Amino acid sequence: MSRLLSALQSLARETSRRLAPTAAPTVPAVLRIAVGAYHLWHAGSKRKLYRGVHRTDAASFDPVGVARVLRRPLPPVLADRLVDASLVTGALFTAGVGHRVIGPLHAALQTWNFSYRNSFSMVFHHENALVLHTMVLAVAPAADALSLDALARDRCLIPRRRSWMYGATPTVMNTAMAGTYLLAGLAKFTGEDGAGWVDGASMRQQVAVDALRKDRLGEGTNELAQLLYPRRLLFTLMAAGAIIIEIGAPLAVLDRRLGRLFGIGACSMHWGIKAIMRITFPYHLSGVLYLPLWLMPPPQR
Repeated sequence: MSRLLSALQSLARETSRRLAPTAAPTVPAVLRIAVGAYHLWHAGSKRKLYRGVHRTDAASFDPVGVARVLRRPLPPVLADRLVDASLVTGALFTAGVGHRVIGPLHAALQTWNFSYRNSFSMVFHHENALVLHTMVLAVAPAADALSLDALARDRCLIPRRRSWMYGATPTVMNTAMAGTYLLAGLAKFTGEDGAGWVDGASMRQQVAVDALRKDRLGEGTNELAQLLYPRRLLFTLMAAGAIIIEIGAPLAVLDRRLGRLFGIGACSMHWGIKAIMRITFPYHLSGVLYLPLWLMPPPQR
């Protein structure tokens, strides 16, 4: 029994050393600023689009996520004001003002607005990672530095303190990110093709169908897709690479070097998807999604 207890204690120390090392408050602060600024750009640039969505025929309303509590759409003006409110809280979140209150409020508004917008159309899965990252930062001590909160409390932007909570913040964000990739990889194996998805035939067919559909809808011919289509081996390599990245995502949380390698591979994969299929994952392409991988503190000695 004592040996088991000793082994568990040793495992707990090693886990804490790697996943929650003491770090400076600037680590979560930089992540707060990056994620908050991205939200302001993403939601702000689509404000006009959201207003149009809010005025879509009610027959198209099929609530998803937290919007499932609704039986019918909100009045368009109210939906507009909720988006505007998220831009206000987003600015305060980024600046680090009243973080203990503004953080959770901003995360709640962001989650609601994205769920409500997706209730009128296809579900944009790329926003899930942004929502998860915002949730983590909302409850983390992410405004203890580089914030107006820090100026008011400590009279400086970078207080001289260290805590395991600062080091654990990027770990939790990376865990959330890895979960989305792992689910995507498992979904491929549980589909009709199963493990056969790795041979690339399904990916090749998907690229061809997508290119044909967009051509028929007047979006123009995708010359790169036409160029690559005859190269079956290339699609096999790309399919295998995608599976390795998605299924191996949890390893990125355990080791800083693997995490950075994963970030480069995953970001390159999304840029490849954009080039070949013209499908955009804005948060992934921006690189902000992978920033916590680069800011993971080294294991504590």
